Amino acid sequence: MALSTFGAIMGFSAEMVQQTEAFYETMFQKAKDPILREALEVLLEEEGKNYSLMERTRRENVTEMILEPIAGLDQGDYEIEMRGMDQTKDADLLKMALILEERERRFFSEVSDKVPLPEVGRIFRKVAQKKERSLARLKTLGLNQF
Repeated sequence: MALSTFGAIMGFSAEMVQQTEAFYETMFQKAKDPILREALEVLLEEEGKNYSLMERTRRENVTEMILEPIAGLDQGDYEIEMRGMDQTKDADLLKMALILEERERRFFSEVSDKVPLPEVGRIFRKVAQKKERSLARLKTLGLNQF
């Protein structure tokens, strides 16, 4: 499905962040390693903030831009596959977190250049930068550790 309007992008952003938050809640409950649990808890809190930010941004920017056409974005490009991962193993939980963070980093980075409102573009760039920092922190945990 094409994300061809500002409204569609904001709706998808909020939905994606909310789904990621739900994943992190489940992953946090299943993780055994205290360091991984702490990292997942931080990610869970960040996703809650990001969801609030997406909703606030959508509300504050509901103007004529909601129907402004945007080209080159498709929801399917940001779908991920989690099947085959054992959600009882910390290594797989870490892999899932890396996949989720990379998806959101890529989405917010790509969308930041396409949205018609500069202030929304800045918000998306900041979220993408936070995702880059989260990815770096997760990578320091190392998959071999679990």
